[in-house]
Amino acid sequence: MCYTVQMEKKQKLITLFEVTGSALAILYALLIASNTGNEILGFSLLLVSSGLFAAWAVIDKRWAFLALQFFYAASAIIGLIRWS
Repeated sequence: MCYTVQMEKKQKLITLFEVTGSALAILYALLIASNTGNEILGFSLLLVSSGLFAAWAVIDKRWAFLALQFFYAASAIIGLIRWS
């Protein structure tokens, strides 16, 4: 029983991180592509999104996906520095 509860909690966290991270990544892409002066917000969303995806990767032991999130986080930080 305890194992099942832990698996359900894990799955709920994975779903939360996956859905929220995806939504933020979509908003980031739209903000950057729209060229409306919202670059700081866009790159901030990318940074949060990569953090959520990184948490998902750790929980689900997806190490290549975790490595990719370091690239996205670095891209977000570069964008924040260049646009501020």
